Amino acid sequence: MTYQTLISTDELARHLDDPGWAIVDCRFALDDDERGRRDYLKSHIPGAVYAHLDDDLAGTLIPGVTGRHPLPQVDVFITKLTTWGIGSSVQVVVYDDRGGAYAARLWWMLRWLGHEAVALLDGGWTKWEREKRPVKSGVDTRPARSFVPHLRPELYASQVEVDAMRLDKDFLVMDARNSERYKGEIEPIDPVAGHIPGAKSAPFAENLAPDGTFLPKDVLRERYQKLLGNIPAQRVASYCGSGVTAAHNLVALAHAGLGDGRLYVGSWSEWITNPELPIEKED
Repeated sequence: MTYQTLISTDELARHLDDPGWAIVDCRFALDDDERGRRDYLKSHIPGAVYAHLDDDLAGTLIPGVTGRHPLPQVDVFITKLTTWGIGSSVQVVVYDDRGGAYAARLWWMLRWLGHEAVALLDGGWTKWEREKRPVKSGVDTRPARSFVPHLRPELYASQVEVDAMRLDKDFLVMDARNSERYKGEIEPIDPVAGHIPGAKSAPFAENLAPDGTFLPKDVLRERYQKLLGNIPAQRVASYCGSGVTAAHNLVALAHAGLGDGRLYVGSWSEWITNPELPIEKED
C-alpha cells in the first residue's frame, strides 16, 4: 500500500526501520531561516533527513522577476532527492511543526516530478512529540538511490495561466493566505497588500483541527465543494505569498477525494512584480 496524501503517526511508527521508506523533516520559520535546521539537529524523527525551504526546496530568487520561493532547477533538485535516498519505489513521508504548512511544498514538488508515493504526516512533529514517540539528535543520512522524474506539467500554473483563469467562470483561483492578507488589511511580508482579482479566499489554516491534524475527509470535501461549486479540481489554481502554504490546500483537495489542483508557484510575491497585473483589496 502506498500513501499519497496523509499518513498517521501510528503508521509511520511501524515503518521507522523500513529501508523502503524515507522521512523528510521540513521544519522552517520565516522569521528565523535557520531555526528549523537547529531544531532538526536537536531532535527529529529517527531516520529523517532535513530539507531546508530556501536551500533545498527553492531556487534562486530574482528580485522583480520571481516570487520569493521559485522552484529550483529540476536537475539540481533531482540530485538532492538522489542524495536523500528517494528512488522510484520509496514511500516518502514529509513533516514539519506547522500542520504541514512547509512540508506540503515538498509533497507537491515530488508529485510534480511524478513521485506519487509521498504523504504528509498528519499532525506532524507536534503530534509525534506529544505522543512521546522515538526521537534522535544529530544528522541522519540515507544510502543514495536514483530518482527518475516523470514531470507532470498539469500540476503547475504559470502567471499567464492564472491571469486567464481568474477571468474565466469555468476556472477558480484560490488564495491560501489568511483573510486579513487576502483583504489587504495587512501585509507583513510582501511590499504590496491585496489579492489577485477574482480569487476566492481559502485560508490553508482552515484545513486543520485545533490539534493541528487535518479535518476529516468529509468535512474537507464539504469545504472545498462550497468553494469550487461545479469546477473540477484540475481547473483550480492555489496561491499564497510564495507558493509554499498554497500546496497545503492541494493536499486537502486530494485527500478529500476531489482530485489534483494546480500550484501557482510564483504566487502573490511574483504577481506584484508585474505592474501590468491588477490587484484588489476589500473594504
